[in-house]
Amino acid sequence: MAQPPADVPPGIRAAPDGGGAHRMPPWLPKAFVLAGAVVLGFMALLWLLQRLRELLLLLLISLFLSFAIEPAVTWLARHRWRRGPATALMFLVIGLLVAGFLGGIGSLLAVQAADLIDGFPGYVRQVTGWVNGTFGTDLRHDELQERLPAVTGELSRHLSSLAANVWGIGATAFGVVFKTLGVLLFTFYLSAEGPRFRRTVCSVLPARHQLQVLRAWEIAVGKTGGYIYSRGLLALVSGIAHYAVMAALGIPYAAVLAVWAGVVSQFIPAIGTYLAGAVPVLVALTEGASAALWMLLFIVGYQQLENYLLQPRITARTVDVHPAVAFGLVLAGAAVAGPIGVLLAVPFGATVQAFAGAFVRRYGIAEHPLTEPDPPGGHWWRWLRRH
Repeated sequence: MAQPPADVPPGIRAAPDGGGAHRMPPWLPKAFVLAGAVVLGFMALLWLLQRLRELLLLLLISLFLSFAIEPAVTWLARHRWRRGPATALMFLVIGLLVAGFLGGIGSLLAVQAADLIDGFPGYVRQVTGWVNGTFGTDLRHDELQERLPAVTGELSRHLSSLAANVWGIGATAFGVVFKTLGVLLFTFYLSAEGPRFRRTVCSVLPARHQLQVLRAWEIAVGKTGGYIYSRGLLALVSGIAHYAVMAALGIPYAAVLAVWAGVVSQFIPAIGTYLAGAVPVLVALTEGASAALWMLLFIVGYQQLENYLLQPRITARTVDVHPAVAFGLVLAGAAVAGPIGVLLAVPFGATVQAFAGAFVRRYGIAEHPLTEPDPPGGHWWRWLRRH
């Protein structure tokens, strides 16, 4: 009986002509087919996710909104309310608050725009006088007013071309309304049918995983609802404080500006504080430089009071995210989902942080100079003691 060549691996029968060592393994074609199927399936999944990106984003927004109103709906349900009417009541309250905020800001903008148009000739005189006195020029406001019709005519042509594109504007408005209605519908279902939805999810999971899913759901509801309610309380305190100061300084539209300062500073992360303070200072300038200066000093002082006294006490049990982490989350949310991502970034990060605290095992810290906490007073106190 012929023996196989010495270089043939064990288990492979050599062909009569000695070429069996170079034969393709029988599993290799199946591996190629399986790899190709996996790649095609992955590409199809990416294509599907790209097509469904807007729908998934709407579902994510609806999920976080349902988390936000879940504590209030649950409280009403414990007081013999059905979840459907309780959710509808929360929608009504939120709708009235949003309508009041937008209506107040809209009326303020309309009044300010009318005042700006009425006082435009006086502003032209002031600007030309300042330019002539500063740069030694010889501009006359009469010449500028003569050139204004050409500028306004050009602006009117641009507005006319914009109005001609009514179909595109209407389509965009319809899309916004359709998405808003979709978010409201999904949010209402996730809140009103919350227990049934959670039972449906748990019914497809083993018993050992159901408690983990419900625990994660409870953390998400607690952190998101806590974020909304703590920010609402801070906005209320900020609005009252701003109204009292603006009323004392005699700044017009104090109530509307107080609502603006409270809502924008708390619900727009990172840049909300600057936007909230800029508008009252600009309106205070109409009453004089001293009023604007006092308003600016109050805003800076109140911000320090809120950062170091009010916010840590109010958010200690709800959302405790480091400012640097919150700023990074805002940037990441803006890059991923735009303005919606900016609003959802902080509660999402707080939820992930709570998950890590609940499910990730932690160990003791090794003694090392890099992990030694600073004593009260920081490094400067340590240097002072040494010297």
